[in-house]
Order: sequence, then C-alpha cells, then structure tokens
Amino acid sequence: MIKLVICGVAGRMGQAILSQALKDKSIEVVGLTEAKDNPLVGEKTQGIHVQDDIKNILNQADAVIDFTSPQSSLANARAVAEAQKKLVVGTTGLQGKEKEQFIERVKAIPCVLSPNMSLSANVMFNITETVSRLLPGYDAEVTEIHHNLKKDSPSGTAQRLADSVKQGRQKGEYVYGRHGLVGERKPDEIGVHAIRGGDVVGDHTVLFMGHGERIELTHRMSSREAFANGSIVAAKWLANKPAGLYDMRDVLGLK
Repeated sequence: MIKLVICGVAGRMGQAILSQALKDKSIEVVGLTEAKDNPLVGEKTQGIHVQDDIKNILNQADAVIDFTSPQSSLANARAVAEAQKKLVVGTTGLQGKEKEQFIERVKAIPCVLSPNMSLSANVMFNITETVSRLLPGYDAEVTEIHHNLKKDSPSGTAQRLADSVKQGRQKGEYVYGRHGLVGERKPDEIGVHAIRGGDVVGDHTVLFMGHGERIELTHRMSSREAFANGSIVAAKWLANKPAGLYDMRDVLGLK
C-alpha cells in the first residue's frame, strides 16, 4: 500500500489524480494540499482535510504527486526532500534557473519529473527521436493545441518533442513561431508553434517534411485521466528505486 499526498487538489489535474487514486486499491490517499487562499483549505474532499502546508502531512506519506505551478513545485520539492519521501512532478513551465533549482533540491530522493505523464505521449517522444535520426534532411516542425486557460507556451510536451528532434540529429535551432519577413527557412530550424482555444486537453503533432512527402506524428489527449494514470504508475514505480532524477521513459523502460 502506497500512502500518497496529492498537491493542488482543487485544480483540474489534482481532481483527476484524486479520482484515479481513490479507485486504486494499492494506494491510500493520506493528504491533500492547496494554496493558502484557496477556499478548499480547511475543508474535506472525499473525507480528507485539505491542508495549505505540505509539511504538516509528509510524515504520513510515502510519495507525493505534484501538478501545481513552478514556484509551488519548488517549495514542495524542498519539503519532500527534507522529509526523504518520493516525488512525482508533472508541473509544466519549470525552465532555466527554476529547473536547475528543482534538480538540485531533489537530487537526494527518488523523483520522476516529466512534462507529460501520458504513457503513449512518452512513447511518441522516442518515436520522434528515431524518425528525426532516420530523416536528417527533412524539415521538422512541432505544433500544439491547448485549452484557453493554459498559462505557459509552448507546452512542456511540445518542447520535449522539439528536444527529441534535436537529440535525434544532435543539432538544431529552436524557432518559436514566425512573424514578419523572416526569410527562408534554415535547414537546422525546429519550429515550435502554439494554438490556444476552447477546452482542448492537448494535441501535439510533429511534422517531418521532405520533397514530395511528409510524415505527421500526432498525439491527442481526450481526457486528463491519461495524465493522472501515468502519474500513479510513476509513483508506484518509484517504490523501490534509489535516489535520482527519472522521467517517464525510465518508468516505461524506453531508455
């Protein structure tokens, strides 16, 4: 039995993770957290008190799943590391110095960090890298569509797909959107483009375009359940793992 804390339970992902965790007989949800000003704090959700300080409940936990914000994830990572618990983070937008700080904070605990917890999306990362390596002369572009409430752009998944293209070729220059007289496309460009609207959970396409032909690899999310299920699979996988930073390719044995 894994004793689990879920951070950001009032959010769309928090609710999806809680719903899936409650269905899993190998998991006991022992804690829920939210930001201090959230009306759920102090109330009960599914019979569990919602806390605004993760430190109050970590002593009961084996693992923590965090889909919040970069700043919240950084704070939670420090607390989880100090308590020597296991951590799964699907927060997007961790970049630059924030990501470096996060990696430093979790180096002494087992942690899975992934911009997309979907099992099939992580298979697509591997496929993208393989196709990129096999078609080095083809123009590569990444497009993504998300709901109109998404705050970061491009999505973490889109950036990870662009990284997969670059890894396959061992070179590449990211271009985020195009506007104005930008000139001809450079051979090593990896275009990344974001579309926002409606309630789209997440659609991602990688195009490899040659002369007279192209390959399109597309992954579409129709429910947040896939992210939630992946995060729970990751939490279970961490059960007997040593300290280290892992991603979903480790969880799926794709590396």
